[in-house]
Amino acid sequence: MKLGHTYSAFRASSEPLDPATERSAFTEQDAGSGMVTRLHGRPALLVSSTSWTEDEDFSILLAALEKFEQLILNGESFPSLVCVITGKGPLKEHYSRLIDQKHFQHIQVCTPWLEAEDYPLLLGSADLGVCLHKSSSGLDLPMKVVDMFGCCLPVCAVNFRCLHELVKHEENGLVFKDSEELAAQLQMLFSKFPDPSGKLNQFRKNLQESEQLCWDENWKQTVLPLLVDT
Repeated sequence: MKLGHTYSAFRASSEPLDPATERSAFTEQDAGSGMVTRLHGRPALLVSSTSWTEDEDFSILLAALEKFEQLILNGESFPSLVCVITGKGPLKEHYSRLIDQKHFQHIQVCTPWLEAEDYPLLLGSADLGVCLHKSSSGLDLPMKVVDMFGCCLPVCAVNFRCLHELVKHEENGLVFKDSEELAAQLQMLFSKFPDPSGKLNQFRKNLQESEQLCWDENWKQTVLPLLVDT
């Protein structure tokens, strides 16, 4: 509802019969019970975050979105997409111009800056996260994926050397190397959306059921044996 004040992608496409009912592009809240339900035929919500630097190549995501849009234009049954890319940084204006040049018909891309308390709410509401962080050292793991997993949000992430320590391919998300692979993953994940038996829900269930080790326990299991052996 809050993002709907600024971004049309979040606003309802039609008014509810009961004027007291609150409706967004994705959900409807019953005025009497306060119960929130997802709308039938709603768009899928895809989210990414970035500092808009050269470390992340968002042309990969834009190219994958173009391929996804072409499938819809060809008559294939996929949901429309709302893609939220949040963050601040030096290349934001550059990518904003590229986004404006795309003229998508079934995909809406917005680039808000979110307050700290709103970010986890967005992640918890999204259907899929995308991470384009590619470590220059090959050793640092993307904290944005940690945030997404903390909200039980499945992730598609560009692959690099140590990413497997965080993203378990076909378990809590998928890894890709280029826009072709990402486009194929979007096609597979959003086929028959929202399918309760689909991959997205299975990944989310795996995240919900996974054992979350605290830092101390993780250190004891992973690092301590290496020190003892030496």
